[in-house]
Amino acid sequence: MLWGGRFSEKIDDKALEFSSSLSYDIALFDEDIKISIAHAKMLSETGIISAAEFDIISKGLLTIKQERDSGKWTPDPAKSEDIHSAIEEKLKEIIGPLAGKLHSGRSRNDQVATGFRMWVKKSCLQLISEICNLQNTMLAIAEENTETVIPGYTHLQRAQPVSLAFHFLAYAEMLKRDVDRIKFTFSQADKMPLGSGAIAGSTLPLNREVTKKELDFASVTENAMDSISDRDFALDFLNSCVIGMMHLSRLSEELIIWSSAEWGLAKIGDKFTTGSSLMPQKKNPDIAELIRGKSGRVYGNYISLATTMKGLPLSYNRDMQEDKEPVFDSFNTYSNSLVLMSGMLATVKFDNSAYLEEMDGDFSLSTDLADWLVLKGIPFRDAHHIVGKVVKLAEEKNTNFKGLDLNDLKSINAVFDKTALDCFKLSGCLQRKVTYGSPNINFIKKRIEDFKKELNNYQMHD
Repeated sequence: MLWGGRFSEKIDDKALEFSSSLSYDIALFDEDIKISIAHAKMLSETGIISAAEFDIISKGLLTIKQERDSGKWTPDPAKSEDIHSAIEEKLKEIIGPLAGKLHSGRSRNDQVATGFRMWVKKSCLQLISEICNLQNTMLAIAEENTETVIPGYTHLQRAQPVSLAFHFLAYAEMLKRDVDRIKFTFSQADKMPLGSGAIAGSTLPLNREVTKKELDFASVTENAMDSISDRDFALDFLNSCVIGMMHLSRLSEELIIWSSAEWGLAKIGDKFTTGSSLMPQKKNPDIAELIRGKSGRVYGNYISLATTMKGLPLSYNRDMQEDKEPVFDSFNTYSNSLVLMSGMLATVKFDNSAYLEEMDGDFSLSTDLADWLVLKGIPFRDAHHIVGKVVKLAEEKNTNFKGLDLNDLKSINAVFDKTALDCFKLSGCLQRKVTYGSPNINFIKKRIEDFKKELNNYQMHD
């Protein structure tokens, strides 16, 4: 063990197994190699080690990377409690006692925190790319369906007609906010703690600006104690995953409903559905259901880390080793869900034909009639009451708006004229909208074009 000098006995085997994080923090292997090379370079430039020693150390670290990438070397959990100690022990095998100089001015505390931040930054970029791909899939659906009228719902009751394009653009807007949150997370992680030591910095003349530049961080952290005990960036990352999965879960729910026989609006491709072991006719939306179900897993990961952190005094505590598994798991779940949702949506076939006849004259056009009355000078509250009477009359006649004529309307209020009957027609209902942000076809087409341009600005580069 790297820290065993003051102990007379080695750690209990079961205790080592319990405390080991190697099985999951091996995901930080690439980051740890980069950190060690950057740290060694800084030690060389400040004169703490020689240029020749830096050359030997850096070549040794690159050899370790090559051996692991080729499968020649795999860290042994029985010998190392984490990937950081595994790399240092392997380096000692390769270059001898010189490996011990690499840890000058460095604690595993700031080493781990730095690698974790680098991993989060890298993962943020990947998530943004995957979200953009999903948004592009949604925009393709929207482009094909700017005039595809479907019922819009509130309380799962028909509210007003909208277009399928409008519906998917709503999800595209949600995902835009997801990108904004991830960008914020990236900025929070983009502060380098390396050089903070275990709690209070170092008496060695470390140059943190050198390692900051080498590791491509925007800035260095300001307080060593906070630097190594801060996991807010990890909670920000988990929060981004939580809200992102919540959005995917909502869309999954709608695809599940839409693909049922009762709705018949969507057919999901065979590649993303399964059958029943008993009922031959079944075509189940399992991938959508799994995305919906896995959102609970990601929620739990956030609570797990938030609970771990809530009672910890400054500064580092071993409890914080529990930070990585929930983050890694949430990333994998969210990333896979984004990829699968994009692939699934690309296979979905939409058919609104079953809705067109029943929506023509449907009560979901009531607000259009109320607005018509407002334009005639009637206060909206009165107009709302009048249209309520029109709906009641139609129900009494066991019909919808199409079953009413002008005389029926005039029997309720003399202000009605024949132009009011146009409000009952499904055709033109989208174009009657005049406010920005509505499903007006012209607005929707422009929003799609604007969205395409905005997607080009989403991309970030580490």
